[in-house]
Amino acid sequence: MLAEPREGCQDMNMMRILAAVLLLASLPAAAQLPTVATRDGLPTLAPVIERVAPAVVNIAVLGSSPEEQNPLLRDPYFRRFFGLQAPQPQLSAGSGVIVDAKAGYVMTNHHVIKEAREVVVTLKDNRRLPAKLVGTDAGTDIALLKIEAEGLAQASFGDSDALQVGDFVIAIGNPFGIGQTVTSGIVSAVGRSGLSPEGYEDFIQTDAAINPGNSGGALINLRGELVGINSAIIGPSGGNVGIGFAVPANMARAVMQQLARHGEVRRGYLGIQMQTLTPELAQKLGVAVKEGAVITAVQPGSPAERGGLKVGDVVTAINGRQVRGSAELRAQSGVIAAGETVELRVQRARESHTLRVRIGQIEARAAAGGETIAQLAGARLAVAERSSGRGKERGVLVSAIEQGSAAFQHGLRPGDFIVGVNQRRVASVAELAAALGGSERVALNVVRGDYLLTIAIR
Repeated sequence: MLAEPREGCQDMNMMRILAAVLLLASLPAAAQLPTVATRDGLPTLAPVIERVAPAVVNIAVLGSSPEEQNPLLRDPYFRRFFGLQAPQPQLSAGSGVIVDAKAGYVMTNHHVIKEAREVVVTLKDNRRLPAKLVGTDAGTDIALLKIEAEGLAQASFGDSDALQVGDFVIAIGNPFGIGQTVTSGIVSAVGRSGLSPEGYEDFIQTDAAINPGNSGGALINLRGELVGINSAIIGPSGGNVGIGFAVPANMARAVMQQLARHGEVRRGYLGIQMQTLTPELAQKLGVAVKEGAVITAVQPGSPAERGGLKVGDVVTAINGRQVRGSAELRAQSGVIAAGETVELRVQRARESHTLRVRIGQIEARAAAGGETIAQLAGARLAVAERSSGRGKERGVLVSAIEQGSAAFQHGLRPGDFIVGVNQRRVASVAELAAALGGSERVALNVVRGDYLLTIAIR
């Protein structure tokens, strides 16, 4: 009984999309950006898809099962005593985009290859190639793989900052592992954040159908330029309901460059606390701007203080790009390497200023007697104190970490300050170990530079 109205809605949506494409095709040449191809008198996106599709790949991942994380289940004597089977590795699938054919670089999502034992990339021509992990960044959900092959296609980057709500976009990926699939829609929103407390969020929202397995695939414009890496969906059953999200290509490209150079993103810090400007705050501060990030605290001796930032300043742009709120400033500054200088446009009362601030290096302080725990293998941990708005607070400092280790794959980095687990405070390594062993779902509350992050462990 419900199928007929749903099919009718789909037909109506297709008619609207076709009408919009026909309108684009009928525009004068000067206004036609881009030109829509036709075949036998009908508009078609086939030439764009034909050009880009070979650069979109399937990614098969052989990963660890949850049971393999349990040291008891890894013990053959324990399994034999209780008659248990050996833990079996899990196979999952996702998508990726070849972004540099010469170097063999394939971009995908961090969550696609997280804890992977083995990664195999399947090209559009059905060639199957082993892939090596170059680097991964949990904060932006971007990972970079490398394959060795001749005759690779690559996607060209577009300017994701130029996207506007209503622009047509196309998603290419491998939903449900059924094979390469193409869907189309429009940009529903830009600058989306707040989906979760983890990471640096500046998502493109689209109604192009994105389903499980599309993660890591390409979001392109009608020129065939890569404008996003498909990353997440919102749906009651984990399927498409017309709300999908992609990491902007400009952010993904900045992360890729650091991953290719260092194998990780070496973030720095400004030394500020901030919040999004509201009309009430704007009136109180006496500023004429309506959007921006308000500086609420400046750490003494920090790069922000040296650069001239003051409490009450409203940051409205970073490196010429508009800042509409604190989440945008956080996301944009979060992909800038330590040591680089950024240009901030600041509104201070009725005056506008341009300040240049050098991004500081997050340093891992020496931790005498650093410990290791099984749940965060590869990380050296020690009790430490840090200054906060509420005075001194104790936590667990990540003083060193082995690249490629389990802790590194989870997204921890040297200098991270762990203050809690599942929003419950921890003040020692022993408390951290106990908290990590007491729940099936575990997320670390971590202070990194200017920001409080949530890093999912399991």
